[in-house]
Amino acid sequence: MVTTTPTGTPEAVLPPDARGGSGPSPSGDAPRRGTRPEASAREHPARLYTLDGLRFAAAIGVLLHHFTARWHGGWGEDPGERFPVLGHVSTYFALAPELFFVISGFVILWTAWGRSVPQVVGSRLARLYPSYWAAVLMTSFLLMVIWRDGKQISLSEVAVNLTLTQSAWGVRHVDGVYWTLWTELRFYLLIVLLVAIGLTRRRIIVFATLWPLVAWAVHEAGWRIADMLLIGTYAPLFAGGMLLFLIFRDGHSRLLWGLVTMNVALSVHHIVPEQMRSLSANTIFPPNPWLIGAIVVGCFVLVAVLSLTRVARVKVEIFIGLGAITYPLYLIHEFWGWWVIDRLEPYLPTYVVLAAAFAVSILLALLIHHGIEKKVNKPMRRGVERGLTRVADRLPRRRSVEAADGPGGQ
Repeated sequence: MVTTTPTGTPEAVLPPDARGGSGPSPSGDAPRRGTRPEASAREHPARLYTLDGLRFAAAIGVLLHHFTARWHGGWGEDPGERFPVLGHVSTYFALAPELFFVISGFVILWTAWGRSVPQVVGSRLARLYPSYWAAVLMTSFLLMVIWRDGKQISLSEVAVNLTLTQSAWGVRHVDGVYWTLWTELRFYLLIVLLVAIGLTRRRIIVFATLWPLVAWAVHEAGWRIADMLLIGTYAPLFAGGMLLFLIFRDGHSRLLWGLVTMNVALSVHHIVPEQMRSLSANTIFPPNPWLIGAIVVGCFVLVAVLSLTRVARVKVEIFIGLGAITYPLYLIHEFWGWWVIDRLEPYLPTYVVLAAAFAVSILLALLIHHGIEKKVNKPMRRGVERGLTRVADRLPRRRSVEAADGPGGQ
């Protein structure tokens, strides 16, 4: 997810000084010394409230999918049998992570522009880990103490999960939703490498063109380590989001829209067969490949409409708060919601139970946001930035982006 974020709340810097993103912008960090961010070529909103709302709507879709379509034993029968209409619709909300990845490509590039490596690393780690640690511990407590029938997990699995690298070592996720965070973490690593080299329009265009193609090639070749590092079939979702950000920042061009179209086509090619397998295995509803393809295209269309049209200037203050709890809601909902369903289903009407599962999930998300994120994220970010800045200050200075690329930093 975005953290998107399953991506999280971004701290966006718009060159040269405007601030924005799909969430609050608590940091006032200056651009890295020795670099000069390229000036934006067009006016645009300093904040995209619309992406906050879109992220929250996608998270609600994930909850509906997990509670009413994806198999679990809480209802005493397959969720699809309990929700023959709603479950059929919410089956396709399984593609919400694909939407999160497109949003992340847009927003994370936005937040990284004009920042130093320590600033980007501090921002991303502080946004990703505190809420994640809280969710892992809370879900582990549920499964090891309160609801042992929910899933059998071990302390060693919990310990590895706390690193967020469990997929790399073949260790099970405590909660299946964590797979998207591993994907996001690898994308953050690629962004950090780009920041270290120097972000310019030309470099992003080259990267967003070649990366998905190389990722596809290594995936088809079966080179597992390279496939893991390059994020395999999800690369064009992030790359397409990055290109949409360049359009948002600099204006429309045939080149950028052509490359967006290429990444949309690659995404459809990759995601449709994967989701066909996943949905066939996890729901009772036969998935429609044409509808899956249309939804993948729709992920790009939604981000484009909400960021590149007049809709982008819509300001709905409540979207800020909703966007702020999207990440913890995504992290905490699955097993806690299933537990609520399992406990209440014998005694209450179906839709009252479903509403209770939503309510508990949202309350726990609010607890994480107010109890952890608001207290821990900013100090952690600053600590990581200070530590990495001290390390960077001891390293030889590299040439500035302007010197490397020539005047104008193309």
